[in-house]
Amino acid sequence: MTSAVAAPVSEPRDRVLRLIALFKFCKAMLLVVVGLGALELLDPNMAARAQHWVAALASSSDRSVVQRVIALVSGLSPGRLEALGVGAFLYAGLFTIEGVGLWRGKSWAEYLTVIATLSLVPLEVFELTRAVTLPRAAALGVNLAVVAYLLGRLRRRARATAKQGRSPGTLGV
Repeated sequence: MTSAVAAPVSEPRDRVLRLIALFKFCKAMLLVVVGLGALELLDPNMAARAQHWVAALASSSDRSVVQRVIALVSGLSPGRLEALGVGAFLYAGLFTIEGVGLWRGKSWAEYLTVIATLSLVPLEVFELTRAVTLPRAAALGVNLAVVAYLLGRLRRRARATAKQGRSPGTLGV
């Protein structure tokens, strides 16, 4: 006679962790697009083609915003565009690693996400001091909520392991 072992029921917290992982995956995809766009703009004809596409596809209200962004980015030196592209790919890699670890429920990914996210908070606050906009405030709010949630999970896990007599610093690998 074999006994069937029921699969553990997902807690709502696990769903939140997966939602954070999906958020990290989306950020990674956006950064890959930014990186590819920056590297494509190293081609001198790419900016002209992008402006042509904008003129053909965008409405008049969208067109001015997109054209300003293209003008700003195309005004960068090739070295700065390349650095922007490489930086975007590096951050995309970091967000992908965070996302995979969070999706799999690894505590090292929770620590990494807290550290990486908190390291960008001063930059987000600086940007808010330059101009308060809804997207900037929302980005800061979401990132602080992610950090608060993950710190709460890490504290609960540390308390639970301390009650069981294990070292709370042990990472779930």
